[in-house]
Amino acid sequence: MTSSFQMRWKIIQLQYCFLLVPCMLTALEAVPIDVDKTKVHNTEPVESARIDPPDTGLYYDEYLKQVIDVLETDQHFREKLQKADIEEIRSGRLSKELDLVSHHVRTKLDELKRQEVARLRMLIKAKLDSLQDTGMNHHLLLKQFEHLNHQNPDTFESSDLDMLIKAATADLEQYDRTRHEEFKKYEMMKEHERREYLKTLNEEKRKEEESKFEEMRRKHENHPKVNHPGSKDQLKEVWEEADGLDPNDFDPKTFFKLHDVNNDGFLDEQELEALFTRELEKVYDPRNAEDDMIEMEEERLRMREHVMNEIDNNKDRLVTLEEFLRATEKKEFLEPDSWETLGQQQLFTEEELKEYESIIAMQENELKKRADELQKQKEELQRQHDHLEAQKQEYQQAVQQLEHKKFQQGIAPSGPAGELEFKPHT
Repeated sequence: MTSSFQMRWKIIQLQYCFLLVPCMLTALEAVPIDVDKTKVHNTEPVESARIDPPDTGLYYDEYLKQVIDVLETDQHFREKLQKADIEEIRSGRLSKELDLVSHHVRTKLDELKRQEVARLRMLIKAKLDSLQDTGMNHHLLLKQFEHLNHQNPDTFESSDLDMLIKAATADLEQYDRTRHEEFKKYEMMKEHERREYLKTLNEEKRKEEESKFEEMRRKHENHPKVNHPGSKDQLKEVWEEADGLDPNDFDPKTFFKLHDVNNDGFLDEQELEALFTRELEKVYDPRNAEDDMIEMEEERLRMREHVMNEIDNNKDRLVTLEEFLRATEKKEFLEPDSWETLGQQQLFTEEELKEYESIIAMQENELKKRADELQKQKEELQRQHDHLEAQKQEYQQAVQQLEHKKFQQGIAPSGPAGELEFKPHT
């Protein structure tokens, strides 16, 4: 893949697949900011051409990448992307331009769609086969996949591009929400397990554990002041400690250029999150038992979302130089409020914990019920096996008795199927 496509794909993944392609293409033509590299210590050139497109986590990730790769080869579509605004892309109007791409590109897109439909059908068949329910309608089941037009499995139309954009947008938005929900469940499970463990202890041991828990909590909260993410103090600390520059020479333009690692004209989500490493290291140390690294990643996500809400005026989840400089002029940049870490916040209420515990109890009851059913099935199978074994032994004994009688009467013994066995005389 070309370096320009790799750079655009990273933006596409972060901005919900296609929403910010025109912004990026415009930025490619911007005049670069001059940076005095003699003041920067320990910097190495970044080879953006080697950055692989990240996995979106979507079940149609490969299909999405391939479609973008093919569209990137059409000059007409590239030009339309440069001129299109975000609303044109989001509304689906840009998808209509697909009708004007070259025949060669359309042929490739048609083949990609046929391959994707075949892949989905194969997944459906595998699922149905595993359930031994091969009488289901495959065409009907294809409706569950909303990233393509299942009614036309052979050609890639403008509706397919529109559906792909909208599906990826919705799925990635849901992915962000799910991350927060899963973290909240993680914290509630930790507290649930802690309380369940305390119930198994006597009073003396329980007090010791409670005391140990409070001591670890105090140690975790005993850390240097955490600067407000995105504030001047926070950025100057990065400037001085990470970049090795004189804090008195702090310059927002230079800072932006230094931390736009792939030189695409934006600070994306990964580049922003990298700015918070110093702050996070004040609170979390993987060597300390009291510091939870899963909580650290949630804190990193909170910081990034906060800065995006403060700086990202058009809500495209990319920070331009203009947005960055505008933010440095605000009062909040110079005199920010104090930043509350996760340890200073109530992550869930007692009511939420009780509700979560009731769900866990229901799930455990269902699992226990299922386990009991499986145990009964196992016992029944064992009983049937024992019964068959007993019948087999009775049959073998009867055959042996019959053979013994035949031998006493001088009758030739029978073979396994009851046939007479004659042994030739030598």
